[in-house]
Amino acid sequence: MATSLNTVDALVQLSFQIQRVLAAVGAPYDLSIVQIRLLGVLRDRQAGMVELGGHLGLDKSSMTGLVSRAEKRGLVQRTPSPYDGRAVLVSLTDEGRRVAAEGGAEIGRRILALTEHLTPQARATLTELAASLIHPPAANDA
Repeated sequence: MATSLNTVDALVQLSFQIQRVLAAVGAPYDLSIVQIRLLGVLRDRQAGMVELGGHLGLDKSSMTGLVSRAEKRGLVQRTPSPYDGRAVLVSLTDEGRRVAAEGGAEIGRRILALTEHLTPQARATLTELAASLIHPPAANDA
């Protein structure tokens, strides 16, 4: 196992590899990485524009453009929020669910292939470590 990379370099290189997977899977659907991420966020929920912007790290005007382009392609739909007359909720259409399911399955296959040389224990440890970076414990939990 090559260990010549330090932690930062290893994580950055892994991020690049994941980004390549996302771009390669999105290409046949003519989807950018951020469009893939949008479909991924909406797989199991409908969300408001502010919530989506928080998940994707985008401001309001960028979110509006992203959702408008996805809506024109028939991947998402907007509906008025029952809680706020000024807001809309965004959800996947049937076509959006199909693309999200197919793309998600292919992303899963390709990312799991990156870990196929790991033992089950090493894969479990990697999963635990990655999850702890995504959701670090609160200061009083440590």
